[in-house]
Amino acid sequence: MSFSTIMSLVWPATLQTLAMVLASTVFSLILGLPLGILLCVTDPVTGITPRPVLYQVLTRIVNALRSFPFMILMILLFPLSRLIIGTSIGTAATIVPLSIAAAPFVARIIETALKEVDSGVVQAARTMGSTNTQIILKVLLPEALPSLVSGVTLTIINLIGYSAMSGAIGGGGLGDLAIRYGYQRNQPLVMIPAVIIILIMVEVIQFIGSRISSGLMARR
Repeated sequence: MSFSTIMSLVWPATLQTLAMVLASTVFSLILGLPLGILLCVTDPVTGITPRPVLYQVLTRIVNALRSFPFMILMILLFPLSRLIIGTSIGTAATIVPLSIAAAPFVARIIETALKEVDSGVVQAARTMGSTNTQIILKVLLPEALPSLVSGVTLTIINLIGYSAMSGAIGGGGLGDLAIRYGYQRNQPLVMIPAVIIILIMVEVIQFIGSRISSGLMARR
């Protein structure tokens, strides 16, 4: 197989993977960020507005979603993907289960990062008359920003891995390419570049995330 032929397969698959990861990151943050904030502020021990019942309901939902293996969750969400996208296979359809699978992970990351903020800072804001909304937007989120960036970085890396696994059931992208050509058709010259690109993606994302998080920490 010629180099041009390999690139004609690898390049579109790379773009598909990037599209899946980017879109699912955005949607998982849209779903997970408010859920994580809610988990933090309603915690019966450390929350600024303790709601024990609500917290227990939310934490059980998050735990249940996180306990599902991604492959099983993706299969269970086929009907939802078909309802929203019109199909259950391909790049666009895979974004739905990727986003839902990552959302509870994001929620826990957000919750943990916000709980790491010094309680003294929160109390000082409360003493100055800040409302709960102001504490969340002007104290908790800014103070937790380095940890949040690290968490988002980890989420993106996990989504790259999930997107590769989705190729086993027609998800598209580099994982699909590696399985269809590298495994089923015994074409290692296609599989190896696909794997290398996935590894490079992970390294680049980790490097960028670490640099941004370190920069934010240095500015404190």
